[in-house]
Amino acid sequence: MSKRIIKKIAVLGSGVMGSRIACHFAGIGVQVLLLDIVPKDAETSDNKAARNKLVNDALQAAIKSNPSPVYTKDVVKRITTGNFDDNLKEIGTCDWVIEVVVERLDIKRSLYERVEQFRKPGTLITSNTSGIPIGMLSEGRSDDFKKHFCGTHFFNPPRYLRLLEIIPTKDTDPAIVDFLMHYGDLYLGKTTVLAKDTPAFIANRIGVYGMMAIFGLIDKMGMTIDDIDALTGPLIGRPKSATFRTADVVGIDTLVKVAKGVYDNCPQDEARETFQIPEWLNKVVANNWLGDKTGQGFFSKRKSATGEKEIYTLDLKTLEYGPRAKPKFASVDATKPVDDLKQRLKMLVAAPDKAGEFLRHFHYGLFSYISHRIPEISDEVYRIDDAMMAGFGWEIGAFESWDVLGVEKTVQAMQAAGYSVAPWVEEMLASGNKSFYKVEGGQTLCYDPQTKTYKPVPGGKDFIILSNFKDKIVWKNAACNVYDIGDEVLGIQWNTKMNSIGGDVLSGINKAIELAEKDYKGLVIANEGPNFSAGANVGMIFMLAIEQEYDELDFAIRLFQNTMMRVRYSSVPVVVAPHGLALGGACEMSLHADKCCPSAETYTGLVELGVGLIPGGGGTKEFVVRASDDMHEDEPETITLKNRFLTIATAKVATSAQEAFGLGIYRKGLDEVVMNQNRRVSEAKKSVLELSDSGYVMPLQRKDVKVLGRSALGALYAGIHGMHQAGYATDHDTVVAKKLAYVMCGGDLSEPTFVSEQYLLDLEREAFLSLCGERKSLERIQSVLKSGKPVRN
Repeated sequence: MSKRIIKKIAVLGSGVMGSRIACHFAGIGVQVLLLDIVPKDAETSDNKAARNKLVNDALQAAIKSNPSPVYTKDVVKRITTGNFDDNLKEIGTCDWVIEVVVERLDIKRSLYERVEQFRKPGTLITSNTSGIPIGMLSEGRSDDFKKHFCGTHFFNPPRYLRLLEIIPTKDTDPAIVDFLMHYGDLYLGKTTVLAKDTPAFIANRIGVYGMMAIFGLIDKMGMTIDDIDALTGPLIGRPKSATFRTADVVGIDTLVKVAKGVYDNCPQDEARETFQIPEWLNKVVANNWLGDKTGQGFFSKRKSATGEKEIYTLDLKTLEYGPRAKPKFASVDATKPVDDLKQRLKMLVAAPDKAGEFLRHFHYGLFSYISHRIPEISDEVYRIDDAMMAGFGWEIGAFESWDVLGVEKTVQAMQAAGYSVAPWVEEMLASGNKSFYKVEGGQTLCYDPQTKTYKPVPGGKDFIILSNFKDKIVWKNAACNVYDIGDEVLGIQWNTKMNSIGGDVLSGINKAIELAEKDYKGLVIANEGPNFSAGANVGMIFMLAIEQEYDELDFAIRLFQNTMMRVRYSSVPVVVAPHGLALGGACEMSLHADKCCPSAETYTGLVELGVGLIPGGGGTKEFVVRASDDMHEDEPETITLKNRFLTIATAKVATSAQEAFGLGIYRKGLDEVVMNQNRRVSEAKKSVLELSDSGYVMPLQRKDVKVLGRSALGALYAGIHGMHQAGYATDHDTVVAKKLAYVMCGGDLSEPTFVSEQYLLDLEREAFLSLCGERKSLERIQSVLKSGKPVRN
């Protein structure tokens, strides 16, 4: 692998992609030079602000966009702006130059000619193009330029979409390819996929085929946009934006452009006619209904007769908008209770109704297409799946879905329905290999059509998947599995709705710690799926509270508190590796772990105030402990406590793992952000071993926590009253906030006092129980259970 350090990069082009790529690099700590053209009206001006107006406006628009392209606002300081005329010479100080200008070959080549005047030999030079062959871009350049030139295709938005396609030319030094694959994975947090220099590369080739195939099916089967989006979203493990909403977000003109590009440039594609643009789609583009960028596309936001905003759907036959219609399919209703995606997929594809028929044709076409794309766009099966999961947000890849439905059975059904499969798939089955993937010794193996053998998927040791250790389960219950993940380390994960934490999960964590203390070096707590955990099982809390089973409720809260304290006070290290949502009780678990290894995209916070409760699993207690430790002579003690109080009282949620440090959830110098989500379990395991091998000693429970009593309680009550008077807090918000303040001040003490953690836990539990008896708290919980959002009462 090429040994090089990236300290500073240049991004040439500040449009939507360029500015956001710049933000992502700044977010990982790299200095960025962002350049663009001088506006025409400033070409003769000496005014620096005028000459840099285009690039500065683009950067500001990116920073203000939602979702944010940066982990924390302060990283923007690492970005310096300029223009091609005045500042291009500064690329001589950069280690990597990324070109992101308009998709025109002549403009890109002209810019590269200028870049060669200032670029240091050996500097990386890459293009983010998605529509021009990479090999054509470097024609006419020096040997050193060609050797260090490559395609690096980011997906928009670069912070959130985890795919980075690496597309070398015939002249690219293999060491450069290795470096980019590794750097993208480790530092940028990307799923780096090696792609061939073919039209639309991998993800867009497959993704746009899928959308165009659906456009064909919608006509044949007489279905509507609302039907399709109901069937091609989370139901089958795809994003909420499904098909047509995705087109609106991406831009319908962009979709059409990619489809035309494949049609024009892939004459040997057996499914080429699928990329023909339907007449109705040409009319949509002609009407300039391009999606979000023009205010309407397949969907349009309009005001109803009552003045409320409603979403209208385009009728593809009449090209008129009408109110959205909620589709009703018997198979969809039957699979709603099924949380397991793979089981649900099997049921849906086997269903006899119209939804089942559509999903069969959709999958048969997709499976046929991906089989024929090997080796055209990729030599490896897993690269296609990686690209679709990371670039299009699929929960499982296409070949993996094929495995779920049964490769041999599905091939027979496909052929009977008139769909072909590539010869290598038939050869694979004929040789007795019945799946594309299999797991051995905790490692994922993938079938290799070239050698006709199974090979390990790269990164197996770094990308630990807990469920791959099914043959190493040492204990399980209805919700949890505890695995031996090697090197004398245990791992626990659970599978509940939204990975919520109930009695079975708490029992599992306690058992896992007990087992680890007996025979292992430590424990990793992690989960698979989109989210780590949405927190405690509020449905259980609601049922106990509504039935006034207060003894049972008290027992449940004690169990939660005791489990979190067990996470903190065990004789072996316990490391938590959260990702996605880690809310409420999941956040409390992170607060109590010896170390946290969160994915960069972790959204965490103590959100209980939103449902009329306070953190009752030790979260309130832990914030008091940390406030006590942060108190110092240079600052009034109440300030530190007030900041912690406000974080809980306003139910703040960090929008990244980095932001969680600022909220006091993660600890600087101890907890460690993992850029690539796929590496978090591996990093957590390493942390367990480091803590254990360095002579881990179980900490002692704290009895020296300073609480401020009435001196702080009065100040917090005054603040709560002010928020209520100003209309920021409802009557019930005030009730809950005062309970929180009482606990965080240690109760109605006459003077500052040192107390134990158990003292605070008892106060926390009493307050939580009392709020479970409040009608308005129960109304909020019920609202969350019904709609996912708490009512403001």
